[in-house]
Amino acid sequence: MNQIIETIMNHRSIRKFADKPLNNVQIKTIVESAQRASTSSNVMAYSIIGVSDLAIKEKLYAVSGHAHAKNNGHLLIFCADLHRINQLEGIEHTGTFQNNIESTEQFIVGTIDAALAAQNAAIAAESLGLGICYLGSLRNDIQAFNDILQLPAHVVPLFGMAIGYPKEIPDIKPRLPLAAIYHENQYIPFEKQKHFIQEYDLTMKDYYETRNSNNKQETWTEQIRQKYEKPTRMDVGPFVNAKDLNKH
Repeated sequence: MNQIIETIMNHRSIRKFADKPLNNVQIKTIVESAQRASTSSNVMAYSIIGVSDLAIKEKLYAVSGHAHAKNNGHLLIFCADLHRINQLEGIEHTGTFQNNIESTEQFIVGTIDAALAAQNAAIAAESLGLGICYLGSLRNDIQAFNDILQLPAHVVPLFGMAIGYPKEIPDIKPRLPLAAIYHENQYIPFEKQKHFIQEYDLTMKDYYETRNSNNKQETWTEQIRQKYEKPTRMDVGPFVNAKDLNKH
């Protein structure tokens, strides 16, 4: 196993960081690594906002509810961004151009571009001995998330990434078996996946009961059932439409 794969395999979310900021060289390296990710047709339909201002971090913490939104070495925000494309010089804003910019397809492109860049950033940070944690919780109030960052039309804030020096090293969370995720040539019927999911439920029950913090008695299936039984962030769809994205 080479060092890159070892870094990937050792990933775990870090939620407690030492009180030590990243330096400019580290930040530049991580962001430049993010920029080297694949991007659809070289559109680069994303933007990354680095947050170092403590007052802004406090506001984002109020939205997220998670302490690592403010207590970190550096905070990156990843956005789907078609605004830059829409503002290029010489662009004729015909109906076809606007329809393309505001389409579901281009919103997917921006979301994928941002996610690919973020994962490059995560691996780069971890390769430097740092820890990371994604913050989807910033969409708990996506309008406030947007307003804090003063984002224009055609830009949607997707998630944050807290980065820093780990204060604790939690256990690595098990993943679903390969056989439940990897489908060769065509989709595997659920009935053939079911056995592997049941195995994973037992693995996760043992993991939650024995991990070194936040113990609980719960299977993966029970966790997922609870998650999807209550409406969550139902304002995101209308918000994205109001930003003139995902409209067609």
